[in-house]
Amino acid sequence: MKIMRNIFFGIFLLSATATYSQVGIDSSQVDYSNPQKYEIAGVTVNGVVFLDAPSLIQRSGLLIGSEITIPGDAIARAIQNLWKMRLFSTIEIQVDKILGSQVWLIIQLDELPRISKYSPGGLTKTEEEDIVEEIGFLRGAPYTDYIKKDIENKVKDYFAEKGFLGTEVIIYSKPDTAANNSVIVFIDVTKGPKTKIGEITFLGNENVSDRILRKAMRETKVKSQFNPKYNDPENPVNKNIVHALSNLSISNIMDFVSDRVQIRIFSSSKYDDDNFRTDKNGLIALYNTLGYRDARIIFDTVYNINDRDLGIVLNINEGNKYYFRNITWKGNAKYSNGKLDSILGINKGAVYNQALLEQKLRYDPVNGDVTSLYMDDGYLFFDLNPIEKAIIGDSIDLEIRIREGAQAIIDQIIIRGNTKTNEHVIRRELRTLPGQKFSRTNLIRSQREIASLGYFDAEQIGLNPIPHPESGTVDIEYTVVEKPSDQLELSAGFSQYGVVATVGIVLNNWSTRNMFKKDGWKPLPTGDGQSLSFRINTNGRRYQSYNIGFVEPWLGGKKPNSLSFSLYRTFLGQETDFDYSSLEGHFITNGISVGYGIRLKWPDDYFTLLSTVSFNNYSLESFESFIITDGVSNNFSLKETLSRNSIDNPQFPRSGSNISLSLQLTPPYSLLNDKDYEELSDAERYKFIEYHKWRFTADWYTPAFGKFVFRASTKFGIIGMYNKEVGISPFERFQLGGDGLSNYNIYGTDIVALRGYDVFANSSGATANEPIFTKYTLELRYPISLNPSATIYGHAFAEGGNLYSSFDEFNPFEIKRSVGLGMRAFLPMFGLLGIDYGIRFDERVPGDLEPADGVFDYILKNGKFSIILGYEPD
Repeated sequence: MKIMRNIFFGIFLLSATATYSQVGIDSSQVDYSNPQKYEIAGVTVNGVVFLDAPSLIQRSGLLIGSEITIPGDAIARAIQNLWKMRLFSTIEIQVDKILGSQVWLIIQLDELPRISKYSPGGLTKTEEEDIVEEIGFLRGAPYTDYIKKDIENKVKDYFAEKGFLGTEVIIYSKPDTAANNSVIVFIDVTKGPKTKIGEITFLGNENVSDRILRKAMRETKVKSQFNPKYNDPENPVNKNIVHALSNLSISNIMDFVSDRVQIRIFSSSKYDDDNFRTDKNGLIALYNTLGYRDARIIFDTVYNINDRDLGIVLNINEGNKYYFRNITWKGNAKYSNGKLDSILGINKGAVYNQALLEQKLRYDPVNGDVTSLYMDDGYLFFDLNPIEKAIIGDSIDLEIRIREGAQAIIDQIIIRGNTKTNEHVIRRELRTLPGQKFSRTNLIRSQREIASLGYFDAEQIGLNPIPHPESGTVDIEYTVVEKPSDQLELSAGFSQYGVVATVGIVLNNWSTRNMFKKDGWKPLPTGDGQSLSFRINTNGRRYQSYNIGFVEPWLGGKKPNSLSFSLYRTFLGQETDFDYSSLEGHFITNGISVGYGIRLKWPDDYFTLLSTVSFNNYSLESFESFIITDGVSNNFSLKETLSRNSIDNPQFPRSGSNISLSLQLTPPYSLLNDKDYEELSDAERYKFIEYHKWRFTADWYTPAFGKFVFRASTKFGIIGMYNKEVGISPFERFQLGGDGLSNYNIYGTDIVALRGYDVFANSSGATANEPIFTKYTLELRYPISLNPSATIYGHAFAEGGNLYSSFDEFNPFEIKRSVGLGMRAFLPMFGLLGIDYGIRFDERVPGDLEPADGVFDYILKNGKFSIILGYEPD
């Protein structure tokens, strides 16, 4: 093909030269039978409008003072040099005059017109703008056949990507009367109908079904279509379809739909050459995992079914199915054959799965692999190569040849890209230190720790080992890209008392020491990884909440021991009339907390232990809505939280877990005195609050299929008592329901969201505050954008939870259920924004849910819509 293209180009060039170029020589001055040598005394260029004459003379090679033979090849070479510029329609070189041994030449050119603008037709305004941008030519470019063809190809490619494979493009030009030697290029586009893949046919696949092969083609999909047999009104299923729908469970619905409709979710049925090639490779990879190492596609074809649909045929030669037989090791001195066999985990007689073999040899982050075994012990220069030694029948013998090399010691750690964050903030998180043996596991763990800081784009953290075999050392370069990490919180929700608004700011990369430096304010003192936050929550005169917090993650700078501090105040007024315009009582909370956290080394260093000491003072005056009307209550508590966090990305986790268990307790005052608490008033009984409170939270993340991520979550909380005479504290209980934002947190209550439900109420209609709660969540997430400026994902969820007034009533399977859809967007400036539509299936309290006539009315009638700004539901 390349040779033919060169031949064609040569013929084109010669014909162009012959047709559009000529040498004009006065026969009275030149003897054709006797070529003479002349010195070029002058060169004149005629016919140019935009171009520079001296530059053209230089390009032609006809330089003043040089020697030329007339007639000769120099003139032809000059024409070819100018023709290669693709700027002229005609090129002529003439002899102006000859005096003695000197010659004067004229280069006569017809310059091609320049493009002044493009005018696409038959398109929407957006398409016109996209087409002009897609063409990419600057105004003033010469209008040539090459450019004309290039424009046509780019326009067709643009619409082919959108599914319009039959697009017709007509390109022509007209002189632009407003500009000298310029043209307007008109691009008339007829898109035609959108073309989709109507069918995919597989031939030769005797051992793998069509369904599995279609599933393996991730980007080449058949368009959604109804199964024709269900268009038959005589079909017995269709006769009873109304009855069937009214009794379908969720699993029945999925079976019903998948049987009748082929639905494409988050994928397109348009045809794309690149995606088709990738999917063909995916088919062969699938066969290789099933033991068919010789599988290949004999031929494939794409054809038109009609003007809207394409058909694809793939003829597959599956070949024979193979199995592993004997696997031997060669070159291993560090580890025995038995040790390597146990890591490999492939037994004799197993299906010959090339993908599994590569995974167990190269990289298996879950169960371990041979390469990591060596590299985690410093063998950076380690390499291995599996060789097929023999194929006997359907069995294959392998010899895995190992080159262990020498152990590498880390020399230098290089960090690049941190324009805002101080380098020591990154270095203290690294698990790769100078003087240590190289470890791939520690390298990957360091990447995870840098991402967990939240200051850098997790998708662009680079790891670059720079080995020095001659010295047995390695330098490690980490590259980061800073992203905005400070957050402005703007939240709004609705309750029975009106709009509840929240305004807050979180400075996540604060630097206290730079506060006292003149050049540290740029515009704020940042870079040391500290956190400073301010938050105000209010709905006017009735409710205000103020909070200020500070966190130092590395107290002293040498160990990952954190210090946190917060101050807060809450005011809730007691209304006297319906419109809450006047208040007669209040509930005021003043509090302070100090926390100290350490990173544990056992069971592993994902564990942390946080100790928090808190004091809350509650002041009530004429507050009729609570068990205490007038009085003061004090809450002094110690909280211990043991947690393990191994998620890979704080904004969009794909793997790992986040598990925590906390115990919050107060002194057992009633056991330390001789008071008869049954005789005390509520104000005296709860003057010093006592309780022990337990909470457990667990989130797991795992890749599901494609880009989908599955999240499973469970939450549990219980508050207990020391003395039955005192009873369970009315403070520090749990609320459930709503979006977790609109509820007032005034009694130290833990507010737990449950999508699809309003805040749970008791039999009297008041907000329920109970001592026990459970909540379970299943989510399937799909990333829409992982750009650091806007991380966006959608999710489908199933959720359940409940409140219990005592342990005797506790039943973890008696829950209020909901399902729904939602979306989250993490914007660095605003934090997390979210929207959910939840559908509830159960009553919060008896009589709360009206019975529905059918499943779909039930769903629509009882759906709840919540908008969450700057807040993630618990």
